Amino acid sequence: MLRVGSDFSGVGAFNQSLMRLGVEFEEVFACDMDKYARDTFIHNYGEPKYYPTNVYDREIPSDSLDIYMTSPPCQAFSLAGKRLGKDDKRGVLFFNSHEFIQVNKPRFFIFENVKGLLSDDGGKTFQEWVNMLGGKSVNGLPVLFAHDDAVPYHVYWKVLNAKHHGVPQNRERVFLIGIRDDSDNHFQFPREEHLSKRLKDVLENDVDDKYFLSAERIQYLIRHDANKNILTEDIPNESKTCIACYYKQPRDCQYLKIKSATAKGYEEAREGDSINFSVLSSETRRGRVGKGVAQTLDTGCNQATIDEFRIRRLTPRECFRLMDFPDTFTWKVSDSQAYKQAGNSIVVNVLYKILKQLPL
Repeated sequence: MLRVGSDFSGVGAFNQSLMRLGVEFEEVFACDMDKYARDTFIHNYGEPKYYPTNVYDREIPSDSLDIYMTSPPCQAFSLAGKRLGKDDKRGVLFFNSHEFIQVNKPRFFIFENVKGLLSDDGGKTFQEWVNMLGGKSVNGLPVLFAHDDAVPYHVYWKVLNAKHHGVPQNRERVFLIGIRDDSDNHFQFPREEHLSKRLKDVLENDVDDKYFLSAERIQYLIRHDANKNILTEDIPNESKTCIACYYKQPRDCQYLKIKSATAKGYEEAREGDSINFSVLSSETRRGRVGKGVAQTLDTGCNQATIDEFRIRRLTPRECFRLMDFPDTFTWKVSDSQAYKQAGNSIVVNVLYKILKQLPL
């Protein structure tokens, strides 16, 4: 039986991947400070034997774990955020995870974070992480002069995109895999695969009216053709009206024109595409349309899709499907909390495929 533990456990993507792997495991501890994420975690898996709220108060078990999973908050390094890096208190939580590895000496560890970590402070932040985690080798190359505080592990790192691993979401995350020096240290990241599942395959039927965008929001999104602007009040109050009819879109109704700072001034969105509707007032935003896939889900999950030429927001269930959680996974929190939990999580299939590559 594998002994596992996780910091920043969220709603249990690590648990889901272990369950999918079909291995027996003992959850020595989980740790998360978000009360709503904890509620969802307990609702789905039961309460762990040891479930602290703060990594700085969390005791480090004396017996080595088989797998330690950690995903320090990514907002400090995210391209979508302020990118304060180590100046943001969340950006120094890495060192707490590093201390855990120093003391507990797990057989394997897995770090997950945003791709923006690679370029923070000109790449120095990520290099520091690698130097301190990979005291023996990095991506198969031996370390000749290890950092004074380096742990004796063989580290492999790579940016993986969920859409290359069976999930229709364009989500790039950097993974660092550590293997203790006394274990078989050969590791290869999972191979990319052709994406057969598309966004349309995860959409629900009969979605509640509350998820359809208001006329006011649509007014910001849709590109108005010259001399054909209309006022918001010209659109019927029924938000499920066929938008193409009121915005003078192509008569064949093959696509909607989504405003974008491109040469054409718009991007074409068809049924089965995703539409990002965050910061609707922006005049410089581009890349709002995901072709057949969702764009990266964040904590707001401000993404929509075209439903019979009506624009509606993705539902919480659809967002969790885009994180590859099964429909057996449920929650009792509000929609806003569910969106936050999905956006903060890890794509289950990516984590599962990494675990399959470990010599457990």
